[in-house]
Amino acid sequence: MMIKSIDSQDSANVSHYLGLDFGVAKIGLAIADEETQMAFAFDTLKNDSNFMRNLAEILERKNVKTIVMGLAWHEKDEESFDRKMAFGKKIEKELKIAVMFQDEMFTTKMAHQNIKLRGGKNIAEHDDSEAARIILQSWIDNRSKISSHES
Repeated sequence: MMIKSIDSQDSANVSHYLGLDFGVAKIGLAIADEETQMAFAFDTLKNDSNFMRNLAEILERKNVKTIVMGLAWHEKDEESFDRKMAFGKKIEKELKIAVMFQDEMFTTKMAHQNIKLRGGKNIAEHDDSEAARIILQSWIDNRSKISSHES
């Protein structure tokens, strides 16, 4: 596990969003709260038989109300698109939480660039959680634009 410093005493009182960057071997996580509307890279979990249990623990500990999962709308690989959709539906069903989808086009490439700009090493170790951060922040920003147009 990677970053755990976002734990605060107020965590139970504030609702959070969790971003997911799905991969066959590992899944990047990012977190944001409803108050600040800022996403932060959080962790990377193995995509194995323990994933759902580990995710359930994070959802409870962080008071997560919504999961935002990356999905490439223009994905040429229909099998990959279907696998991600099915995974999101599985999370919704098993963990009883809303799963939203956000376009993830170029997020891995952007994640690599962001890590390099910060002088980061071991890009492969951090790119999934950074991609999840980009996905989650994009979703938050898009929601803000929509709600500001409605008011």
